[in-house]
Amino acid sequence: MFTGLSAFPLTPMSEQGVRDDEFVGLVKRLAAARVDSIGVLGSTGNYMYLTREQRARVIQLAVENAEGVPVVAGIGALATREVIALAEDAQKAGASGVLLAPVSYQKLTDDEVFDHYQTVCASIDVPLCVYDNPGTTHFSFSDELHGRIAELPQVASIKIPPVAGNIAEARARIERLRALIPKEVTLGISGDPVAAVGLCAGCQAWYSVLGGLFPERAMAITRAAQSGDRETALTLSSELEPFWALYREHGGSLRATATVAEVLGVVSRPSLPMPLKTLQGEARRQVEQVIERL
Repeated sequence: MFTGLSAFPLTPMSEQGVRDDEFVGLVKRLAAARVDSIGVLGSTGNYMYLTREQRARVIQLAVENAEGVPVVAGIGALATREVIALAEDAQKAGASGVLLAPVSYQKLTDDEVFDHYQTVCASIDVPLCVYDNPGTTHFSFSDELHGRIAELPQVASIKIPPVAGNIAEARARIERLRALIPKEVTLGISGDPVAAVGLCAGCQAWYSVLGGLFPERAMAITRAAQSGDRETALTLSSELEPFWALYREHGGSLRATATVAEVLGVVSRPSLPMPLKTLQGEARRQVEQVIERL
């Protein structure tokens, strides 16, 4: 479950709530592509903008429509007690694993983050992926902290931030972390523009936003890297440079990906919760041009 391609779909929503039918459509696309797992309620899944009841409903819909593909559900929240409740909901809904980022308002210490994971791990029966995403949580894991947390029961994977674009540098970074964590804990890359590099440098999983919309292309990159065909993996990724440029220019993957989904017609407009907005004006025309080119 924590190897290969984990595809993360949007959670399409308006101010009236989640658009269940559109979310189900996205999940069915991923199930048909036979991705290795489906990651719901990640950053692209807008988990922090949903109520507990909405989150439980999203997980239920994903499990019901995944056609046997394992579902990994995000359970991040400000308070540990809330995370435990969300984890309970995820397990009841049939999630095969959970994804936990150290969400905070007050800046967290290493000991607070360790205790957070330790307490959650003691309360769950499914495996957990550590979500290292300093861009949204504003918490930076040290390799030593990753090593401590990776020893906890239930921890099965670490979703690391983007690596260097150079394979040698990326491999050195991955090997430094690998030396500190148990061999059975997988390392998964996020940051789609460098995911092919991460996979070729030793990551065992790709936690992919691209895969949530274009699972076939993401699967092709993943399988090429897994088979040792570095040239094909990197070439397929480089062909998506116009898409990666959208990520860089517009502050990350969420707004760009949601805009692409709207332009493709797989979700309605608007698809993000206020105050978030998809791209408008010239930026939206740029997205349309990129889609046409690709």
